[in-house]
Amino acid sequence: MVKHRIGRVEQEIQKEINDILLKRVRDPRVQDVTITGVQMTGDLQKATIYFSILSDKASDASKAQDGLDKATGLIRHELSQRLTMFKTPELEFTQDESVRYGEKIDELIRQLNKREK
Repeated sequence: MVKHRIGRVEQEIQKEINDILLKRVRDPRVQDVTITGVQMTGDLQKATIYFSILSDKASDASKAQDGLDKATGLIRHELSQRLTMFKTPELEFTQDESVRYGEKIDELIRQLNKREK
């Protein structure tokens, strides 16, 4: 039963952070950032926020990470006002590598299909 609550909290945090990034954070470094997932600890004290960006450049990913790190306080404050939790979790932003990994697999499959033809 606890896992269901954690899942609901994760979904709500993901939805709210996407909304906060769109409406409240004015930093141009985080304009193209999409939150792809949230993973909470069992005691709901820490949330790891996974994000992706459209650009493949490492410098853009680094800039987005810096922008998110700088906006963490604002995002956490906004979350505390929007969520009905006793304590707002600590936030840690991490780039989601699964999108890049999926693109790499797709490219390898395309290359194999070209060789077969």
